[in-house]
Amino acid sequence: MSWDALIPAMERALADFSRGSVIQPVRTIVPIEERRRYLGIMPAVAGDVMGVKFVTFYPVNAERDLPTHNATILLYSTDTGQPLAAMDGRLITEMRTAAVSAAITKYLAPPASRILAILGSGVQAGSHLAALSHVCAFDEVRVWSRTAANARSFAARHGAVACESAEAAVRGADVIVTATAASEPVLRGAWLKPGAHVNAVGSARPDWRELDDEAMSNVVLVDSREAAAKEAGDVIVANAQIYAEIGEIFAGMKPVPADVTTVFKSLGLAVEDIAAARLVVESRNGDVPKHQNAP
Repeated sequence: MSWDALIPAMERALADFSRGSVIQPVRTIVPIEERRRYLGIMPAVAGDVMGVKFVTFYPVNAERDLPTHNATILLYSTDTGQPLAAMDGRLITEMRTAAVSAAITKYLAPPASRILAILGSGVQAGSHLAALSHVCAFDEVRVWSRTAANARSFAARHGAVACESAEAAVRGADVIVTATAASEPVLRGAWLKPGAHVNAVGSARPDWRELDDEAMSNVVLVDSREAAAKEAGDVIVANAQIYAEIGEIFAGMKPVPADVTTVFKSLGLAVEDIAAARLVVESRNGDVPKHQNAP
């Protein structure tokens, strides 16, 4: 996968989702140990391919220096039901999440955005820096982490500035990414520059939050209204009003909000994984096989 292929593929997939041409229930989350271990099951039917992602979300793994997310994706032909591919889904999850943020940032970031702030220093912090750099030309990248040594390490690897506080990172930033497993807000609305854009991609549980009520009082967009109502603590606890699904923006169904502060609350959808997995199969085979099993 490349960002140049993946970002527009996410736009198309989410436009199709918001048009109603994708069959996708809200994912099933099986809590194995609250706040520490979860299993997610994410099916979707998207045109001539369908599939399911099995994903483990283990915040506890951060204590062991192991990936907090692991996944497997199975892809099938919608026409025949035959399997097309089975693949590791950890990198797909990492990249498609950031590609979705990059896609909506193209529409919502302030003109000539120059300062990026990232709260969090893990896998999604790195993938978001890579993806967002494809749609914005940042002069300065700031990073903050609850573990200061992690922020310094990230900054050294990526040429960023490590900040001692989340507020110092966010003040004056044009685009902000929150990529944490926080259960209480790490971003305050009072810190946001008017017209800034926030991609909130962490804390995907109904009682977890990354943003406070003031931040969520801005123009809020989601990937799925149905999923946000069940899973997004940032939306649920703040009783935030949702302006649009981002697929409605991509499909031209809703106008792009202008000259306002915007928040995209990302949960991650199965259709994104299926569209990304399709790219992998196409890059290997040249096209998705129609009536036979892929090798």
